[in-house]
Amino acid sequence: MFYPIGTVKPVASKKKKSTKASTAGGAAARITELRELILRHNQAYYGNDAPEISDVEYDDLVRELASLEDANPDLVSAESPTRTVAGATVTTFAPVTHAIPMTSLDNAMDEDELRAWGERIARGLEGEAAHFVCELKIDGLAISIRYEKGELAQAATRGDGRVGEDVTANIATIAAVPKQLIVKEGDVPAVLEVRGEVYMPIAAFEKLRAAKEAENAGRIAAGRKPEPVPANPRNAGAGSLRQKNPAITAQRELSFWAYQLGDTRGVPQFESHKDTLDYLASLGFPVNPAIGRVETFSDVVEFCHRWRDSRDSLGYEIDGAVVKVDSLAQRERLGFTSRAPRWAIAFKFPPEERTTLLRNIQISVGRTGRVTPFAILEPVFVGGSTVGMATLHNRAQVAAKDVRPGDTVTVRKAGDVIPEVVGPVPGKRPKNCPPWNFPDTCPCPLATELVQVEGEADTRCVEPTCPYQRDQRIIYFASRGGMDIEGLGERTVFALSDAGFVEDAGDIYSVTEEQLLQIEGFGKVSAQKLLAGIDSSRHRPLPKLLTALGIKHLGPAASESLSVAFGSLDAIAAASVDDLASVDGVGGVIAESINSWFAKSVNKELIGKLRDAGVDFGNVERTSLPQVLVGKAVVITGTLEGFSREEAEAAIKQRGGKSPGSVSAKTYAVVVGAEPGASKLTKAESLGVPVLDEAGFKALLEMGELPA
Repeated sequence: MFYPIGTVKPVASKKKKSTKASTAGGAAARITELRELILRHNQAYYGNDAPEISDVEYDDLVRELASLEDANPDLVSAESPTRTVAGATVTTFAPVTHAIPMTSLDNAMDEDELRAWGERIARGLEGEAAHFVCELKIDGLAISIRYEKGELAQAATRGDGRVGEDVTANIATIAAVPKQLIVKEGDVPAVLEVRGEVYMPIAAFEKLRAAKEAENAGRIAAGRKPEPVPANPRNAGAGSLRQKNPAITAQRELSFWAYQLGDTRGVPQFESHKDTLDYLASLGFPVNPAIGRVETFSDVVEFCHRWRDSRDSLGYEIDGAVVKVDSLAQRERLGFTSRAPRWAIAFKFPPEERTTLLRNIQISVGRTGRVTPFAILEPVFVGGSTVGMATLHNRAQVAAKDVRPGDTVTVRKAGDVIPEVVGPVPGKRPKNCPPWNFPDTCPCPLATELVQVEGEADTRCVEPTCPYQRDQRIIYFASRGGMDIEGLGERTVFALSDAGFVEDAGDIYSVTEEQLLQIEGFGKVSAQKLLAGIDSSRHRPLPKLLTALGIKHLGPAASESLSVAFGSLDAIAAASVDDLASVDGVGGVIAESINSWFAKSVNKELIGKLRDAGVDFGNVERTSLPQVLVGKAVVITGTLEGFSREEAEAAIKQRGGKSPGSVSAKTYAVVVGAEPGASKLTKAESLGVPVLDEAGFKALLEMGELPA
């Protein structure tokens, strides 16, 4: 069963929370919260194939963050999600560093934003005419496939844009992907990287869904719990591609569209994007037949509107259109931002809507006590799947929308992912239909009074021993972003909690094989496998442990900085607020939150359990390299021969420096490789920032000073 955002088992009604800010301190706190929220949702979407919010809600978070950063430039960070490529931590497969980063696309949510992008293109080209290539935005998984001497050599997911996951064996099972290039012997390119989208056709998705439902019917008849049914083709396709067993991927009937070249050596020189697509087709790659080259921006708008209105005629899911400048020379002039090309944009289609009966409103309680109301619906088919539940966000949204049990409501499958209730259909409201009242107490056995802080939209259960919060904290502790305990998922945590075997994350390390064998679905082999995963997690790096504790505002980046600065969890716990705040990337808001967390007796008890269990409190990677770049920011642009982008940035950080994604007056030097970003070079020149080639970069790493 689907439980909306940050859930525990749904109950008959209770609470949740959010934040906004107008003061400088409030803006800093909100910016920190938004960054952590966005990173969490990136991991859920790209890493877990289990999004917690809709595309629309995600875009709103990003836009709010961008707006706050614009209004508070002193709080801008190069690591912000507004300046980096959305992605997830690589954990399931071996990491692959992309020779050329796989960037994201900026979005246009309506025609006005699309036309505004067109006007920016015209200004950037100083009025020079531009032609465009229009493509369908396939709702799948972005993939890079590398061929060497005509043979498929490696395939990787986009990941965070710089590092993806090696899925070569799985990609090789997809019939639409050529295993060998169709090319004359003398024309075989030394290297050809093809980028495109792996997707699950709707027919294959319905087949998979029907098979899973039939399997669940058998499980229920046998007295066993049903397994999750895939919600939509995108998640089903991503999950199928990321199977550890390629034989399973082969059964899922995935397909592929090629749409771009990446790293190449020994290929013809092209003048336009359309030429590259024709070249890909000649080599045997499937290129979407709807792609078209147009000469005017009116044609661009017409293409977007046409496919918005006829999206249901396709045999696969799309969630928009992609528009690209055709001329490669013009693209070079337009350049990139820190996360996306200026010469392309994604036009997002509006989500599909349907009406249905709102049966009831219930709530779920998350790990921080935040309470989320959600709707129990008469099941309705919308956005490609049947929806029985939908989010209502928070107390204020329920009141503002005035939705009531018994209403006929409009349901939107926002972004084709998570459904939401848009509002009631007033003319269909039954007589004597009373408003729904937000509960006053938590639905957990403690029935604690719910609290809504003045100025905040959400409501919280503030009782730290609330069992519903407890379960979510344990789930977060064991998640990929935390201690990464394979096999300790939501259902297992609920079962262990219900049986009384765990009360907090520290109890995980006391779970026995005998206890696991009492849990439905566990046999001796699976129990031993989970125990082995728990045991190995004792030695996770300190930043992972610190993140897993779930301290408010504290995310992976700040955890990494704190770990390097203090060297152990005990040192962090004992540090003053001022000492914590002095660490780069931490600041006062996070420091106060950390200090407060470690001061609470319930958290001291948790730390004691972890210590007794032998969890490593000081596993910090240290470097013996001379810290010659302390306080210096070095920006990398273009492709270096001796370093991948990730390796170059790591080399800077290992020597005490920073490697932001953009150039500013504080930048010490800009390192330029092949095909650098024009905007970074232009800004470096305008600010008088020194520019180094690769040899100069190596000298900088060695001496910490600019070469003579």
